[in-house]
Amino acid sequence: MDIKWGEKFDKIFDKMMDSKLIHEGIVIIEDSSGQFYWKRGYGGKEVDTPLVLASVTKLFTTSCILILLEQGKLSLEDKISKYLDGKFINGLHIYKSNEYSYELTVSDVLYQVSGLPDYFEERKSGIKSKVIEQDFSFTFDELLNWTKRLKPHFAPRTKGKAFYADINFDLLGEIIEIVNGTTLSEAYQQFIFSPLKLENTYLPQSEDECIPRIYYKDKLLKRPKFICCCRASGGAISTAKELMIFIKAFFNGKLFDASIFDRLSTYHKLQITMGPISYGGGFMKIALGGLVMPFVGKGELLGHTGSTGTFAFYYPQKDLYMVGDMNQLANPALPIRFSLRLVMGSK
Repeated sequence: MDIKWGEKFDKIFDKMMDSKLIHEGIVIIEDSSGQFYWKRGYGGKEVDTPLVLASVTKLFTTSCILILLEQGKLSLEDKISKYLDGKFINGLHIYKSNEYSYELTVSDVLYQVSGLPDYFEERKSGIKSKVIEQDFSFTFDELLNWTKRLKPHFAPRTKGKAFYADINFDLLGEIIEIVNGTTLSEAYQQFIFSPLKLENTYLPQSEDECIPRIYYKDKLLKRPKFICCCRASGGAISTAKELMIFIKAFFNGKLFDASIFDRLSTYHKLQITMGPISYGGGFMKIALGGLVMPFVGKGELLGHTGSTGTFAFYYPQKDLYMVGDMNQLANPALPIRFSLRLVMGSK
């Protein structure tokens, strides 16, 4: 273990946990070989404590899509209408009086370049505000209807445009079920959890399963109904220990041929509210250096964050993997800021 790295990470962790917003936290940092290993927990959170992954779940969905792609069972150029019934798709994407619903491809939704609006974050839908107030369940039909009531931001594949929206991955989840002939939970188990021997990672099917509570500011929310319905865009449960096993497998070729990332290396800058994040083929990229982060250094973070404070990143320049959770819904930028500070600590 690099003692200097460990000391720096300790200071960064302690300072971050001093935030009034953070009541508990867990972080693990490893290199590919496992020779470097550092972890810290706070507020009773340990490496085996269950975590709501939120949008880090999207990496599971991405894995399934890429495995099915390798198996020749789908193509990124396929229109989603090849798999989804017209009753679901009709009216989903109408921009400037033109209907693009039937032109949307698997690639469009995987890369977040569909132009579809986000029912969770956009104010008109009020879904985020509603979940802060109460627990509730919903169906895929309702997700589509919420999305149809909002205006798309641009026509699919508009040059220089990308917009992060959960509905893109909800659509991918439905496609996985149709192509694989299983439930999404079974697909995750088949393609990810079983091969990696993840025993504490799952997509909950019932609110009676172990579903951790989530902080919103100082309020501890119990939202099992909501989380069970988030599915492909944000419904999985895991632990920091098993999330580390997964993120290493995701980038080192244990789940699918790592060379596929050469095909997925086109990135699109997301909307301004997403800060420095760009989106590739199913995962985030945060480029370091430049005018936005001139003192962080060069390179990039690859992976994903979740709105509840989760994160799973690979930092290729130092061969470091970072996973963790800060369990706070009130500020989605927290895991990004924390990850960038950890990167600075590796200099």
